[in-house]
Amino acid sequence: MRARPSIWLPLLLVWVGLTLAGATAAEPPEYTRTEDVVYGRKFGMALTLDVFRPAHPNGHGVLFIVSGGFFSAHDGINPGFYRPLLDRGYTVFAVVHGSQPRFIIPEIELDIHRAVRFVRHHAAEYGVDPAHLGISGASAGGHLSLMVGTRGRGGDPAAADSVDRESSAVQAVACFFPPTDFLNWSREAEDGVGYGPTEAFNPAFGPRARTAGGRHELGAEISPINYVGLRTAPTLILHGDADRVVPIYQSRRFAQRCQEAGAVCVVEERPGKGHGWSTMAEELPHFADWFDHYLRGLPVKNTASPKAK
Repeated sequence: MRARPSIWLPLLLVWVGLTLAGATAAEPPEYTRTEDVVYGRKFGMALTLDVFRPAHPNGHGVLFIVSGGFFSAHDGINPGFYRPLLDRGYTVFAVVHGSQPRFIIPEIELDIHRAVRFVRHHAAEYGVDPAHLGISGASAGGHLSLMVGTRGRGGDPAAADSVDRESSAVQAVACFFPPTDFLNWSREAEDGVGYGPTEAFNPAFGPRARTAGGRHELGAEISPINYVGLRTAPTLILHGDADRVVPIYQSRRFAQRCQEAGAVCVVEERPGKGHGWSTMAEELPHFADWFDHYLRGLPVKNTASPKAK
């Protein structure tokens, strides 16, 4: 039996609880927060993001995609989790997207492209470099980050909305345990397009997932691995090797494709970790190191663990 759409908010809150467990808020925040900035609209619904400005900005921005099971909610925004990025001087844009089951993955992806364009268009207002933007997220948020990292698009110079004239490309990705290849889920040729191992997430895939042919077409379309090339943004992925929701095979396969294409990708495996762990927030300085190098041009730090692939 397929999972009902009503379960997705609890599932998202469970994941958010994992991140909260690793976040600390003992000290007063050294940042300012602007909530519910409208970055776009569709079907009468406002698409919003929250802007976190650090006390000592470094002039660069990172979009953090708030998503779990392709469900997104303002309540899922966790300032404590972003604190290591803020402490490093990054302005963080916490992006809330349209959620399944009302919107399916290809439609949700468009929201992320729009968010990047919005931040780039308003870069001067937020004091960030429009030519060097980073993106981050976990699970579905990691997948959406990779879709932009591999598939960032130029703007439409003829668009009536000036935001849509901007590029949606990003210059660096750092994310946790993302799906990368829905047609090869935990092994080659295993169907993960809202079917079999991902059946619980079926509402996010929409009507095309009802047939084998539709799943194959959709799976190819929404898999970041199929867009890897020399223009793919340098990517860091952290993934637990005991993940039973998104298998480590997904990240290993993506890294192999990047290596074949000459793109930069480092996968760091966390032994024994599953789909989220209580100390995830402690990994964010590692993400900041990645962004420091690929956005700011600072000397590279050791990003490869002994199990990096």
